Amino acid sequence: MNGHECYIIGAGDFFGLRETPDDSDYVIAADAGYAYCKENHIIPDLVLGDFDSLGSAPKHPNVIELPVEKDDTDTMYAIKLGLEKGYRRFYLYGALGGKRPDHTIANLQSLLFMLEHGARGWIFGENYIWTAIRNDKVRIEGTGDVAVFCPDGTAQGVWIKGLKYELENAELKSSFPLGVSNSFEDTCAEIGVQNGALLIMYDIKVNEID
Repeated sequence: MNGHECYIIGAGDFFGLRETPDDSDYVIAADAGYAYCKENHIIPDLVLGDFDSLGSAPKHPNVIELPVEKDDTDTMYAIKLGLEKGYRRFYLYGALGGKRPDHTIANLQSLLFMLEHGARGWIFGENYIWTAIRNDKVRIEGTGDVAVFCPDGTAQGVWIKGLKYELENAELKSSFPLGVSNSFEDTCAEIGVQNGALLIMYDIKVNEID
């Protein structure tokens, strides 16, 4: 995971950056995510939000102040802006937990929004990473827990290899959590779906491999 990524730092729980942005990356602080940036010496390219969490718009050369009443969350606005700038890989921090569980669910849903627009996102928590795929596969290596969910209707032709509980040409439904509580049997695993979307959670120590 490196090169030409859009980092979005929100107001949820923040545990530091797993990856370090470089000059080709774009860093957006969403509302109180700016406080995390200051505390961790992260310099955002842009600060945006309605600033209901931060209290007021900060002093920064690039600030977009949004209305409190709007259709998009601050994070979703940041994602759309990143897409407009041509970014197709998004790293979201401060997107889980916090005081607003509805924002956690909204941010998980945003992973599907990014897929619909030809992009992929990763949400970094304290111990786990969330991502999503559609009609695709992902190879991962490491140890620890893995979970696979169907977030949208039915996912057909699902396969899981290299984990304790494997699947082949299976069907997952959003109404039944079949893919919870899995773990690595080997150091490498593959998860894929022929038709549909999968929401995937894996240990923070796990890496995706090409």
